[in-house]
Amino acid sequence: MDLVNHLNDRLLFAVPKKGRLYQQCLDLFKGADIQFKRSNRLDIALCTNLPIALVFLPAADIPLFVSEGRVSLGITGQDQVAEAATRVKEIVPLGFGSCKLQIEVPENGEFEKPEQLIGKSIVTSFPNLTEQYFRKLENTPDGAPLQTTIKYVGGSVEAACALGIADAVVDLVESGETMRAAGLKSIETVFNTTAVLIESPKPTNPELVDTIVSRINGVLAAEKYVLCNYNCPRNVLPGVISITPGRRAPTVSPLEESDWVAVSSMVEKKKIAIVMDQLKSKGAEDILVFNISNCRV
Repeated sequence: MDLVNHLNDRLLFAVPKKGRLYQQCLDLFKGADIQFKRSNRLDIALCTNLPIALVFLPAADIPLFVSEGRVSLGITGQDQVAEAATRVKEIVPLGFGSCKLQIEVPENGEFEKPEQLIGKSIVTSFPNLTEQYFRKLENTPDGAPLQTTIKYVGGSVEAACALGIADAVVDLVESGETMRAAGLKSIETVFNTTAVLIESPKPTNPELVDTIVSRINGVLAAEKYVLCNYNCPRNVLPGVISITPGRRAPTVSPLEESDWVAVSSMVEKKKIAIVMDQLKSKGAEDILVFNISNCRV
């Protein structure tokens, strides 16, 4: 069945079908009010409130489907986009699923620097990124054979050294617990990655894409910021505004007491405690903080 033609009235949106990004994608869709029900064993779900069909695919395959124009939007890791080397547009970094593609070697082995691995055997699920790294490390021109041997495996990369098929591995590391349990240590980071929303060069419904992007940006902003309201004497206004400049500018309103104003500004959630202390020291009073459930920015 040609899925694109069968669902030609819906925008196709690719989502990781499992793994480290899956649940976080579902939470993002909930915040963006993208409603759907996914039946067991089906990799397609129709949205009930928007003309969207969610297609659940392996994260590594999503850049290809999006680049070919069969799917208009997708969520995957920046590592998968770089590995696939396809023509897609990264439009929104999503701020979750952050990890590192690292070179890991046996904890008690002889290797301490990447240069020591030139000419050795490397196992990875990211052969293109690994080749790019070692080609640069070796100073080997494109097209010329590498001194280092790079072998591809689809999973359980961390077992390769213990099983004797690799001197080192290149794999994604989040907490590092899996690698430590396998007796490995990191000696270099090849690539830093996070989840990203990607767009096809030719999306089927650009207006709907803009709506989805706006909703997702709103969810991300609501998670990142809080609303800080406070009162202050007018004569300290320049000082307190420098502390809470907001995303664009703070809202300043006069109070009934002529020499006082009310200020409202978005502040990064992780900085709010320090900001409140600074505002208090500058003369602000009645400082209140409100969570933002959703917004458009």
